[in-house]
Amino acid sequence: MDAALAVDVVVRLTRRRGDSADAGSPRIPWARPKYELLLLVLVAAAALTPIHVVSAQDISRLCLTRALAEGRLTISPCVGHAVDQARFAGRAYSDKAPGMSVLALPAAEAVGLPAPSHWRFGRDVRVWAVRLLTSGLAFVLLAFAVGRVSEGISPRAGGVALVTFALGTIAGALAGTTFGHVTAGVFCFAAFLLAWRRRHLLAGLLAGIALTVEYETGIVATVLALYVGRNGWRPLVRYAAGLVPGCALLAAYDWAAFGSPFHLSYRYVANKYAAQQATGLFGISFPRWHSTAQVLVGDRGLLIACPVVIMALVGLALLAREHRAEAVACASIFFGFLLLSAGYFLPYGGVSPGPRFIIPALPFLAVGLGPVLARLPVVSLLLAGASLVASTTLLLTWSWEGYVGYRQTVWGELARLVTGSGSRIGNDLASNVATLAGLSRPVAAGLVACCTLAAFAIATASLRKSEPPASGSGRGR
Repeated sequence: MDAALAVDVVVRLTRRRGDSADAGSPRIPWARPKYELLLLVLVAAAALTPIHVVSAQDISRLCLTRALAEGRLTISPCVGHAVDQARFAGRAYSDKAPGMSVLALPAAEAVGLPAPSHWRFGRDVRVWAVRLLTSGLAFVLLAFAVGRVSEGISPRAGGVALVTFALGTIAGALAGTTFGHVTAGVFCFAAFLLAWRRRHLLAGLLAGIALTVEYETGIVATVLALYVGRNGWRPLVRYAAGLVPGCALLAAYDWAAFGSPFHLSYRYVANKYAAQQATGLFGISFPRWHSTAQVLVGDRGLLIACPVVIMALVGLALLAREHRAEAVACASIFFGFLLLSAGYFLPYGGVSPGPRFIIPALPFLAVGLGPVLARLPVVSLLLAGASLVASTTLLLTWSWEGYVGYRQTVWGELARLVTGSGSRIGNDLASNVATLAGLSRPVAAGLVACCTLAAFAIATASLRKSEPPASGSGRGR
């Protein structure tokens, strides 16, 4: 947990030291939840031990990683006939933002990652190791930050908020993958915390880096610009200056790969979705009823897989009483990503545990968990428990499930499992680190469920009814 310690040190320094321009800056609510280290170990064990099948995301991003290590941008012949690629001037490129591929370079070199033709489809340990050292590390840092902020806002609620965010949302299901959403989320959330502390240059720098990982984080960069701009044009200029390096790196990549700094990779998608991707803004248009229903109440929709989001929204309303601007920013980011997901032609983005594009907004939504746990603990814990059951099921099964779908939602499959009436869950369980030691997939899944249950039980035991802290307060230990 050295990385988590480093984040804590940085936050403490930004709270206690500041330049003259930031004198009198507000403190970030920041405190250590009880049993924090144990909770982080348990959520990491639950989310990061499954070894999901190799996907088009792995091939597209890690082929670019291999290409960068060799000093080029084209990903032929590494990519083969994989779905996720872009074609320009007769050459194949990744159709993803390049940031995740760059971040994976050290890990890929360390494990000697070969070409995809040498990967094991079901459980490639080297691919899993790269995932662990990129998105997995980001996931732990994000859970750490959510727990610290929640504890600072509402004492004794941080542990439950940490576990609920990590394993009670679909963020945990993509923690051990090369999807860029969790990694982008940690940069976005850190940018928000720095903007809250009025470290505007650093906030802009991290928001710019997030753009290189996932294009849709432009929503966060825009909302944070409005949030920073409420304090005047000077902070906004510093924030904008911070954005420049990330934007410049992305522009340089696009120029080198696609002939223009303004041509994103999505412009040249070369697969069966190319026509849909060319509509609207890279496949995003106004929300449609069917897409909105899929995002919210589809077989793995947001309200189905993690109903605790309802309470988190209530919590943001409660938070607004003391931290109005921050609560508005968090809610705006969440609804911005919700509209994006509902407007995309493929709401779940292909094979995924749910509306994955919304994941970078989930830590912002989770900021509301602390206040609502302090004010409405019983209802909040019930919905958090339900979210943990559904989201952990998705974590264990989504990568095998493909496009078939869960019958009567993921809850329908769980009901079939309980009644012994032909659930797909048993057949769709992901491989796990424990299966490499000879355990069966059901036993390995049981260990994941035990880690989830233990984390929630420990966090709940530390939750006590408490009064909200005074405005602007934050505790450090």
